[in-house]
Amino acid sequence: MKYLHPKRIYRSFGKKFFFETLIFSLFILFFYGPLMNTLMLAFAEQYQVPHVIPTKFGFQWWQYILSQDNLLQSIFSSFLIALFTTILSMIICLPAAYALARFEFKGKRFFLFSFLLSNAFPKIGLYTALGILFYKFQLMGTLAGVIIVHILNTMIFMIWIPSSSFQSIPIQQEEAARDMGAGPIRTFMQITMPAAVPGVAVSGMYTFLGSLEEAQGTLLVGFPEIKTMATSMYGIILDYPPMAGAVFSLLLVIPTILLLWGCQKIFGKEIFSGGISM
Repeated sequence: MKYLHPKRIYRSFGKKFFFETLIFSLFILFFYGPLMNTLMLAFAEQYQVPHVIPTKFGFQWWQYILSQDNLLQSIFSSFLIALFTTILSMIICLPAAYALARFEFKGKRFFLFSFLLSNAFPKIGLYTALGILFYKFQLMGTLAGVIIVHILNTMIFMIWIPSSSFQSIPIQQEEAARDMGAGPIRTFMQITMPAAVPGVAVSGMYTFLGSLEEAQGTLLVGFPEIKTMATSMYGIILDYPPMAGAVFSLLLVIPTILLLWGCQKIFGKEIFSGGISM
C-alpha cells in the first residue's frame, strides 16, 4: 500500500500529471457513477440501507415492470408520439430552416435567437400559458395537443441544425441544376437534401430523443388520457422501490443508445461533428 501513497504518486509522475489524473477521475466518478448505480439497482432484488451493494441480484423487477399493461402502453405511446413529432417537425421546420439559410432579412439573427428563449427559463410557465389556449381549442387530454407541445420543444433542433447544413451547401450547385431545367422542388430533393442528410439526421435524432424525454408538458396537457414513459416515471418513483425506477430508467436509456449507434453505423462517425458544424 505504500506505493499507492498520494505523495509518492505525486513525486513519481509530476504535478501536471497528478492533477490531470485527479480531475479526470472526478469526472469519471460524477459522470458514470450514477449510471453504474442505476445499472446495479436495475438488477437488484434486495437492497436496503446501509448496504452499498444489493444483497441479492436477479430479474424480479424487470419481470414486474414488463408485466404491467399500463407501463407497456406508455412505452408504445412514447415511441408513437416521438415518431409523429419527428415527422411533423421535419415537414414544418425544414422549409423554414432552408429559408433561413438562403435568405437574408432584417431581424434574422433575433428570429434565430428567439428559439432559445423557451429554454432560457422554467418551461412550466410556458406550459401554463399554452394550457389556457389548449382548453379553448379543446386540445387538453388529446394526442394532437401533446404532439404540438413536443414539436414546440424540439423546434430549436429541427431549425438550427439543418439551417447550418443548408448554409454549408454552395448555392451554385442549386443554380446549376435550375439552369439545366430542374424545378425548385426537384432541385431541393435531388441536390440540396442529399448533401444536408447528416444535419437532418442529427436534428431528427435529437427531436426523437427529446420527445421521448419530455415529461412536464405531456403531464400538463395530456394527463390522464395520454401517458408516456417519462410521465410514468413520476408514479414509479413515488409508488415503487428504487429498483423499479432503475429498470424504467434503463428502458428510457436503451433507445437512446440504439439510436446513436444506428446513426453512427449508417452515416459514419463524423455525423455528430459534421452535422452540427456552424
